[in-house]
Amino acid sequence: MIRRPPRSTLFPYTTLFRSRGQNQIQKGFNEQVKKRRLTTHERDIFLSNLNPALTYEHFEKMDMIIEAVFEDVNIKHKVLKECEQFIPEHCVFASNTSALPISKIAEASKRPEKVIGMHYFSPVDKMQLLEIITTDKTSNDTAASAVSVGLRQGKVVITVKDAPGFYTTRILSAMMAEGIRVMQEGVDVKRLDSLTKKFGFPVGAATLADEVGIDVGAHIGEYLSSAFGARFSGGDSNIFKEMVANGFLGRKSGKGCYVYTPGSKTKEVNPGAEEILKKYSLVPKGSMADNDIQFRLVTRFVNEAILCLQEGILNSPLDGDIGAVFGLGFPPCLGGPFRWVDIYGADKIVSRMREFESQYGIAFTPCQLLLDHANNKSKKFHTK
Repeated sequence: MIRRPPRSTLFPYTTLFRSRGQNQIQKGFNEQVKKRRLTTHERDIFLSNLNPALTYEHFEKMDMIIEAVFEDVNIKHKVLKECEQFIPEHCVFASNTSALPISKIAEASKRPEKVIGMHYFSPVDKMQLLEIITTDKTSNDTAASAVSVGLRQGKVVITVKDAPGFYTTRILSAMMAEGIRVMQEGVDVKRLDSLTKKFGFPVGAATLADEVGIDVGAHIGEYLSSAFGARFSGGDSNIFKEMVANGFLGRKSGKGCYVYTPGSKTKEVNPGAEEILKKYSLVPKGSMADNDIQFRLVTRFVNEAILCLQEGILNSPLDGDIGAVFGLGFPPCLGGPFRWVDIYGADKIVSRMREFESQYGIAFTPCQLLLDHANNKSKKFHTK
C-alpha cells in the first residue's frame, strides 16, 4: 500500500512484529531494485512513506485502517473497538479476511456503514487481485474509497457481496475438499499437483495448500462446512487437523504436503503427511483416470462459482472470471469458469456432474443456474 498513497502507518502489536513487518517491506523493495524495476532513490522515497508505530498516536488523522489480524472474529472485534476510539468519523475500517463474514465483524462497530472487507491474496506483492466485500450496511462512499485504494495499489479489483467465504475462498475450498478426498483414494501429492497443473492451473493443488497454510485451510474448511453443510463434503477434515497437530503447517513451517529446505528449489513429499493420509484411505467409488480426477476438482470449483452468481454474491460473470483467474490461477487460456462453461458446454458439464453425483452425492449436484444453461444451449454467460 505504501507505493501510491502519500503516507501509511504500520501498526503491529509488538516490537517484534514491527521489525518483521519492516524487514518484509524492505526486502520486497530491495528485490524490485535488484530486478531494476525501481531505482534506489525511488525505493527510499517509497519507504519514507512508511510510519511504523506502536501506539494509536496520529490515528485521528487516518482516512482508512486495513486490519490483518488472525482469522478470529473476537480478535477482529477487539481491534475494531480499539481503533474506533481514536479514528475520525469519516475513516473506513477494512478487514483483510479470507472467509469471516464482514457483517459479523461489523457487529462490533458503532459505524457499520464504514466497515468493509478487503481480501488480499498471498503473496500480496505478487498476487494481482483484491476482492472487496460489502455488506447491506456498507455505504457507497465506503465502497468507493476501498476500490480507489485498491486501484492506487495497482490491484485488479472485484466487488462482491458478503457471505461465508465470499467468492474466491468459497470456490477454492470446494475444490480443495475434493482434492483431499482424491488423495484419500490413493492419488499421491505429486500426481494431484501434476493433474491440476496439466489442466492449466499455475500451481498444483497440494502446493497451493502448503502456500496458503495447512492451518488456515483447516480453519476455513471447517468453518465453510458448518456454513454450507453436506454440499461442502469431500475429504476428511481430520487429515488437516492431524497435520497441524504434527507441525505440518505448509511452507511457513518447512513441512506440509511437502518438505521445504531453505535455499533449495526442489521439494520432496513429506513422509509424515503420507502416513496421515494412509490412516484415512478410502476405496474409490468411480474411475481414477486422470481426466475424471481433473473433472471432479474443476466441476466443483465451477459449480460453486455459478452458485455465487445465482445467489447474488457476484455482480456479473465477468467479475467471477476475473476473480478466479487473477486470484486463484484458474487457467487464463480458458478465460475463467464462466467462459469455460460457455466454451465447453453446460450440458456436458452437467452430464459429468450427474455421474459423480451418483457416486459421491450432493457435493456434485449442479446448481439451478447451471441446469438452466444446460437445458437451453442458447443461454450463455458471456454474449461476446
